[in-house]
Amino acid sequence: MKKIYDTDPWLEPFKRAIDARSKRLDEEIAGIQKSAPSLADAVNNHLYYGLHKTADGWVLREWAPNATRIWLTGEFNNWKKAEAWALKPIGNGNWEINIPAMFLRHSELYKLFVEWPGGGAERIPAYATRVVQDPETKVFSAQVWDEKPYVWKHKKPGKRPNPLIYECHIGMSSEEEKVASFEDFRSKVLPRVHKLGYDVLQIMALQEHPYYGSFGYQVSNFFALSSRFGTPGQFKELVDDAHARGIAVIMDIVHSHAVSNEIEGLGRFDGREDLYFYPGEAGHHPAWGSRCFDYGKDAVKYFLLSNCKYWMEEYHLDGFRFDGVTSMLYWDHGLGTDFGDYGIYFGPGVDENAVAYLGLANQLVHEMNPDAITIAEDVSGMPGLAAPRDAGGVGFDFRMAMGIADHWIKWIKEKSDEQWSPGEIWYELTNKRADEKTVSYAECHDQALVGDKTIIFRLIDKEMYFSMDKGKQNLTVERGVALHKMIRLVTAATAGNGYLNFMGNEFGHPEWIDFPREGNAWSYAHARRLWSIADDDTLLYKGLEAFDREMVHFIRENRLLSEPPVLLTADEEKQILVFLRKNCIFALNFNPTASFGDYGVAAPAGKYTLAFSSDDAEYNGQGRLQAGEVHFSIDQKCPNGNQEFDHTLYLYLPSRCAAVLKITK
Repeated sequence: MKKIYDTDPWLEPFKRAIDARSKRLDEEIAGIQKSAPSLADAVNNHLYYGLHKTADGWVLREWAPNATRIWLTGEFNNWKKAEAWALKPIGNGNWEINIPAMFLRHSELYKLFVEWPGGGAERIPAYATRVVQDPETKVFSAQVWDEKPYVWKHKKPGKRPNPLIYECHIGMSSEEEKVASFEDFRSKVLPRVHKLGYDVLQIMALQEHPYYGSFGYQVSNFFALSSRFGTPGQFKELVDDAHARGIAVIMDIVHSHAVSNEIEGLGRFDGREDLYFYPGEAGHHPAWGSRCFDYGKDAVKYFLLSNCKYWMEEYHLDGFRFDGVTSMLYWDHGLGTDFGDYGIYFGPGVDENAVAYLGLANQLVHEMNPDAITIAEDVSGMPGLAAPRDAGGVGFDFRMAMGIADHWIKWIKEKSDEQWSPGEIWYELTNKRADEKTVSYAECHDQALVGDKTIIFRLIDKEMYFSMDKGKQNLTVERGVALHKMIRLVTAATAGNGYLNFMGNEFGHPEWIDFPREGNAWSYAHARRLWSIADDDTLLYKGLEAFDREMVHFIRENRLLSEPPVLLTADEEKQILVFLRKNCIFALNFNPTASFGDYGVAAPAGKYTLAFSSDDAEYNGQGRLQAGEVHFSIDQKCPNGNQEFDHTLYLYLPSRCAAVLKITK
C-alpha cells in the first residue's frame, strides 16, 4: 500500500516523522500484545479490576499505588471502615478483597475509602460499571449490579461503508419535560429513525457524568452506563432493537479528558495528581477545566483500551465517534491555532503519546469487529488521521468534516442571498484529502446549543413562533424553508463518504438546546424534542421531515456516496450548481428571484427521470416541478460547464429549488 506521503507531495518533507509514528505504533502493539493472538486479546483490564462475581462470591480489585490503606464501604456494612472490609495489597500497586456471596446483594451501594500519606477520602472504583446518584443528596455511589444476563436476539447489521448517521441524546429525546429513558427512546424515537432511513445511530452521553448539562462530555466513570437513562438491560434491548432494524449503534466515547471531580471521578484517586493524568500543567485542560490523560503511561493505555473493548463486548456496539481528538493531539489542545502550516502536524507541539494511543484504539476496535466504525472529531485536519495504518495513518475510518457547518453559518450570517456563490459552496463541501474518508453535516448538536442557532432558526428567527402554519403567507418563512431543504440536500449529496444529522434538525426543530441549570431555574423546557410538531398536518415541520426522509432513502437506496461527485457547472451569474453523483444529477438554483427555463448543462447521454425536488408540494414547495417528469439529453456539446461530456441536458430550474434526476440509459 502506498504511504500518505507518496500520494501527497506536501507530506514528502515529513516522511521521517510519519515513518517514525508508524514504527512507534508497531512497537507499542507488539509490546502490549506480546504472545497474545491479537492486541484485543491482550487488553482485559476490565475483567480484572472492578467488582466481579465469582463461584464463591465477589472479588474487587483496584489499582492505587500511592494508597496506604483501602476499605470497601457500603450499605452492607453501614459505610464503616471495618478491618474485615479492608483490601489487601497484592503487588504492583494493586489491591484486592474477596467477599462471600451473602454480604453483597443486587442494587446495594458501595464505595472505596482510600488513604494515602497525609490524607484520605471516599472514591468510586475506577472500573465501576454501575454508578447511581441519590435523588436527594445528589451524591454518587457505585452500585452492585447482578441482573439476569441479557439474551441477544439479533446479529450486528454489518459494515457501513457510507454511514447515514442519526446523532442523538437519550435524555432529551422525549417531548415531556424530563430526562427520557432508554425505553422512551426505543419505543418512540427509534421507529422514527428507522422510518427516516438512517442506518447508524450515534448516541451521546452514555458514559456516566456528574453534570447532566455537560452533554456527557465531562465523564467521571468511564465504564459505567449513565444510570439516569435506565439500566444496562434496557440499553441492551435498545441496541438489539436497532440491530433488528438494520441500524448500527455507535457511541460518543470521551477519551480526550476526564472531569476534575475527585469523589465521583479519577481526580487524585489515590492522592496523587498524576495517577491517570499528566503531571503539572499538562494534566489540566485550560479551557474545559478538566483533567488530561497521560497517554504515555502503560496503565492509562490499558485503562482506555479496555474501556473500548468493554463497551463493544458488553453492549454489542458497532464502533465509536472519538470526541475531542484535536484536544488530544496537541499539547496546547489546538486552542487558537489556525493549522495553516503542515509543520504543525509533525512538530514538537504534537503529543505523540496521544497519536500512538489513537492508533492503538483503532487497531483494537477493528480487530474486535472488522465492520466497526471509528470516527475522529478533529478540527485540525492532521494528515493521516483517517488513513489506514499500512499507509502511515492512525487508522480512523472517517473524519468529521467539521468546517462545513462553519461555512453554512458564515454564508447565512455574512452574505446576502445574491452573494451566495455556487463555486464556493462546491469547493467547501467537497474539499477533502483524497486519502481519507469524511462524514459531512450541515449542523450537528453543537449548532443547536444555547448561545448558538440552528440553521432553521438563523433563517427564520422569531417568525418560527408565529408563521409556521401551512396556510400563512410569509416571505421570511418561505425563504427559510426552501433554503433549509437545499442546504441539507447539497451537503448530503456532496458528502465525502457519510452524512450526519442531529436529532430533530431534520424537521427544523425550533429554538435551542438548554439543559436544566441554575440560570434557567432547572427547566427541561429546552432539553427535549417536540416530535408532535413534525406530525402535525397543519405545520410546515412535517414537510421538512418528509423531505429529509425522501433525501436519505434516495441516497441510501442508490448508494450514491459510494462514488465521488462530479461538478457539471457552477454558474456564478445565475447562481446555479449542478453535479453528477453516480447515476444521478443534482441541480440546485440558489437564485432568490430568477427561475430559468431550458437551462442547458453538460451531462452524460441518457434518459433522465425527475425523482423528486424540494419544490414538491409534499415538502412545502410550490409544485413547479412534478416527480416522474422525463428529460432526454441532446447530442450536442454544451458550451458551459464540464467539457468531459458531449451531451446537453435542458432543465427548468425554479428559483430556490433543488431537483434530483436519475439517469436511465
